Amino acid sequence: MRKLDDITGTIIDTALHIHMGLGPGLLESVYETVLARLLKKRGLRVDRQMAVRFEYDGVIFEDGLRVDLVVEDRVVVEIKSVEKLAPVHSKQVLTYLRLMNLQVGLLINFGAVTLKAGLHRIVNHLPPSASPRLRVNSRDLNNGK
Repeated sequence: MRKLDDITGTIIDTALHIHMGLGPGLLESVYETVLARLLKKRGLRVDRQMAVRFEYDGVIFEDGLRVDLVVEDRVVVEIKSVEKLAPVHSKQVLTYLRLMNLQVGLLINFGAVTLKAGLHRIVNHLPPSASPRLRVNSRDLNNGK
């Protein structure tokens, strides 16, 4: 089983190459398609537009949300292509993580001038990574950090 930091590192590295190669301004679906394809080429298992079933207050939602990418059944990747992320975008990823009982999500905004500015690592009850390259714009929304 691959380490979580290795998976997220591969996703970030691949997204960086896409951002440098294509630049900002394309539709989210373009970045999603290319990122999924290149991650598969790098040997990762990727599910696109994964429907997530969940229950709330006795109501079952079979298709209550769709996640852009789920990598190795461990990492949620939410892709945006906007000039500036809104605070709700990080909260959206955290909601996905909670509902799916996963620990790490990446919010990647390909619309940002640099990928570093558009990259956020969202954690759900996970200690911070020891790897400094994976701590770019990381937020522990559970503790407000």
